Amino acid sequence: MPVTVSIVEDDSPTRGALLKLLSGAPAVRCIGNYSNGEDALRGIPADKPDVALVDIHLPKMSGIECVAKLKLKLPDLRVLMLTTYSDSHLIFDSLRAGASGYLLKKAGYDDLVQAIADVHAGGAPMTAQVARQVVEHFHAIRKPASDVEKLTAREKEILGLLVKGFLYKEISDKLGISMSTVSMHLQHIYEKLHVQSRAAATAKFLGQI
Repeated sequence: MPVTVSIVEDDSPTRGALLKLLSGAPAVRCIGNYSNGEDALRGIPADKPDVALVDIHLPKMSGIECVAKLKLKLPDLRVLMLTTYSDSHLIFDSLRAGASGYLLKKAGYDDLVQAIADVHAGGAPMTAQVARQVVEHFHAIRKPASDVEKLTAREKEILGLLVKGFLYKEISDKLGISMSTVSMHLQHIYEKLHVQSRAAATAKFLGQI
């Protein structure tokens, strides 16, 4: 089954280019496109896509605010920020809002399609430039590890596997536990780290190294 996608992009030529791009990808099916956050909040809960591609700078409501509100309505929705901006504060605000990945618009066709597949599979795709900023930011500030210290040994083990790129099924197989048990541990990890996504949990864990 193709991965279903909804697009939130205010620039008409860019939105049209994305629609054309995704129409040529057999593994992806676009089921909705919106020019602003307000329309997206009304339409995406009805679309129920697997993945939402969201621009950051939208008219009126920002893409980040739109993501936060979408995650309240659709907690399981995977969100991939697609933007021209690589400012660190926008990256971290997006992750805190619940985005699972962050891709710059200059990414090529193959990178975009792969990122959609990765985020749908539970990954946290980021343009290399963005990923480097995330790591460098946390290495520079070296925040206290108080939140991470709240995790149990098993939760730290699971989070460590997430950081290494393991998918949920792979964690289940490696540790010999059920998928529901993995999900339960992940819920506890997110609560203790005060995050809403795998990408944010990964970023917070890297900041404790």
